[in-house]
Amino acid sequence: MIKALIFDVDGTLWDSTPVVANGWNRAIAETEGCHVVITPQVLRREFGQPMDVIADHLFGEIADMGKRQALLDKCCLYEHQLLKEHQADISYPGMGDGMKSLAEQYSLYIVSNCQCGYIELVMEKNRITPLIQDFECFGNTGTCKGETIRILMERNGISKHEAVYIGDTQGDREAALMAGIPFIFVEYGFGQDVEAAVSVRAFGELGDAVKKLDAQNR
Repeated sequence: MIKALIFDVDGTLWDSTPVVANGWNRAIAETEGCHVVITPQVLRREFGQPMDVIADHLFGEIADMGKRQALLDKCCLYEHQLLKEHQADISYPGMGDGMKSLAEQYSLYIVSNCQCGYIELVMEKNRITPLIQDFECFGNTGTCKGETIRILMERNGISKHEAVYIGDTQGDREAALMAGIPFIFVEYGFGQDVEAAVSVRAFGELGDAVKKLDAQNR
């Protein structure tokens, strides 16, 4: 029986890409030798991958790995500052109330390929910190998302039969497969045509989706 819901962040809980793009372009403008322009669409294609992979894709014209990492660090710094200052709600419709409702029935967790501090900011901005039992990210583990999910599950004593990963990309699906747990695809996010046993069109459908998945696995 499913007891633990493990969530992806970007494309699943909220869409921060317009704000993040502004921060990254600010960092790029201060970096010599980099001329890429970051748009929300570019980030939606990249988000979900480990941060070092994103840096390789977007900042490949910078051959010096130390300089590339320094740019990525500055991007993360500016995005954090702008997101903290941003006042508008960028969560998906129904996310806040939906998380409260799900927390009454399940233990909620977050696993993302983001940098350290990002999940904490997401929880703070969306006022869901008290609802989340634990979280983990690439910034802490340095491993792929599937392995990071396993680390969180082992730390919390969650068996493969008790958990489901909820995300919006093919990478999220592959991470769930690697961790040995089912995957629920949210169609409203960044990915398209991702194969999943169960999918939802809106955040408010997740409760019924988990029950459907439970019934399929009996």
